[in-house]
Amino acid sequence: QEECSVNHIAEVLNMNQSAVSHQLRLLRNLRLVKYTRDGTTLYYTYDDEHVITILNQVLSHIECD
Repeated sequence: QEECSVNHIAEVLNMNQSAVSHQLRLLRNLRLVKYTRDGTTLYYTYDDEHVITILNQVLSHIECD
């Protein structure tokens, strides 16, 4: 629930930066995430509060199984 750089997301998920960028581009096209630019670094966050609400509901259902 915080702004994260592509490199940070890649590190946390143990993925390469290229794969993370590709997935974030898809999520951005779906308007699920947005980004801000600081020089050459992009910082991503969710697009609006509804995205977090839906994600929390999904995680809640997964935990129930």
